[in-house]
Amino acid sequence: MVIAAGLGILRTEIVMHQWVDNGPGWCVVMLRSADCVLALKPNMTSLRDFKLGVIGPYPRGAEATYEVRAFVPGLGVSEDPVTGSLTAGVAMWLIKPGLAPSRYVASQGTALKRRGRIYVEKLGDDIWVGGDTFIRVSGLMEF
Repeated sequence: MVIAAGLGILRTEIVMHQWVDNGPGWCVVMLRSADCVLALKPNMTSLRDFKLGVIGPYPRGAEATYEVRAFVPGLGVSEDPVTGSLTAGVAMWLIKPGLAPSRYVASQGTALKRRGRIYVEKLGDDIWVGGDTFIRVSGLMEF
């Protein structure tokens, strides 16, 4: 109830939920679509005690399979533009029971006007999570 209220949605809009933990633990809720995830206007004060991930599927044939958002206001991060630990935990939750394909792309950062793409692939018993990076600043520090 607290999570739905903090996200500004009805409890019935949450399709599934799961605790995922591959090191950092996350409470994750799935909404019915990527559009629902992108439309969220969360109340960060209400969510301050959570590490909360929200996912929603894109229509078949879209560039990405899921839209992901990560909220960690209690750690001073209202919304993280790309979160590998969350994506890995979600993959562990969804791939094993066949709720997601063994290889897919997750989109994250869209609501922040960023274009994060996270590539997920299950190889044997392992799940690999990766993406492309861009160097924005480089330098050298001497001590």
